[in-house]
Amino acid sequence: MPAVSITDFATTAEGAAFYRAYDRVLEKWPADITSTDLDSEYGTTRVNSCGPDGAPPVVLLPGGGATSTVWFRNVAALATRHRVHAIDLIGDAGRSVADGTPIKSTSTLLSWLTTVVDGMGAESFGLIGHSYGAMIALAYALRAPDRVEKLILLDPTSCFAGMHPRYLARALPILLRPSAKRQRSFIAWETNGHAIDEHWLDLSAQGAAYFPATKTVVPPRPEPAHLRSMKPDTTVILAADSKAHDSRRVAADIAKTHRQIRVVTLDEATHHTMPMTPAAALDTELVRALHPQR
Repeated sequence: MPAVSITDFATTAEGAAFYRAYDRVLEKWPADITSTDLDSEYGTTRVNSCGPDGAPPVVLLPGGGATSTVWFRNVAALATRHRVHAIDLIGDAGRSVADGTPIKSTSTLLSWLTTVVDGMGAESFGLIGHSYGAMIALAYALRAPDRVEKLILLDPTSCFAGMHPRYLARALPILLRPSAKRQRSFIAWETNGHAIDEHWLDLSAQGAAYFPATKTVVPPRPEPAHLRSMKPDTTVILAADSKAHDSRRVAADIAKTHRQIRVVTLDEATHHTMPMTPAAALDTELVRALHPQR
C-alpha cells in the first residue's frame, strides 16, 4: 500500500477496514461508552470513556499498536467506582489524528498528554499504562507527580530493565517491513499458546500493516534516584510468561532497589495477552492498587 497521510487514511480501503475492526473491538465495551475527540495543537485525540460522571478519573494508556479498545475486559471492573478514560496514543494506531505540531521529544509527548487530561477536566487521576503506555505513564508521573494519585504499570518495558534481545530481534522485522502476517506471527510467538481475542488480533495486525507510520518517541529509562524519590503510590504488575523481559529478574530488582513500589506477578499472562488475559486476576489487582485499603 502506498504511503498515505493520517488525514487521508480513512478514505482508503485499508483505512475503512481498520476502523471497522476498531469498532468491532469497541463494541465489547460496556454499553455506556462515550467517545470524545479532544483538539490540541498536536492534533485530535480520541478518548473512550465509561463509568459514572463525576467519579474519580482513571486514565488508561495502551501498549504500542494496541489502541484504547484493548481494555475491553478491564473497564467494567474499573468503572464501578471510577470514570474511566482510555486514550488512543497520538501518532499510533487508533482514532487519534496527529495532524498538528509533530511530537518529536519526550517533552512534547508529555505536553500532549497534559492537553488530553486537561481537556477531560481531570485535575488529578489514577494512571494505568501497559508496555509503551507504561513508559509514558512513568515519565508523566515523574514530571507531574501532584497530578497522578495512583500509578499502575503493566509489564512495563524499558522502565526498570531493558528488553530481552530475543524479543527485540523478533520485533525488528515488523518495524522494518510491517505486515499483518508478521504481526500475527510475532504475537503468536510471544503469547505462546495463551488465549488471545481474535477481533483484537485482527485489529492489531491491520494496524501494523496499514496504519500511517510515525516515529515513536521513547522516553528514556529513569535514573534510579528519580525512581526512589517518586511521589505517586506505584504498583507494577508483571506477566510471568512475558518474553519482553525476564519478569523474575525485574521483580527482584524492583524489590531490591525500589522497596516503595509494590510488585505483583500474574501467572498465565504474557506481555501481549495483557491487559486482556487473565482479565479476572488483573482486574482484582488493578482495583486493589487503586484502593489498597479494601
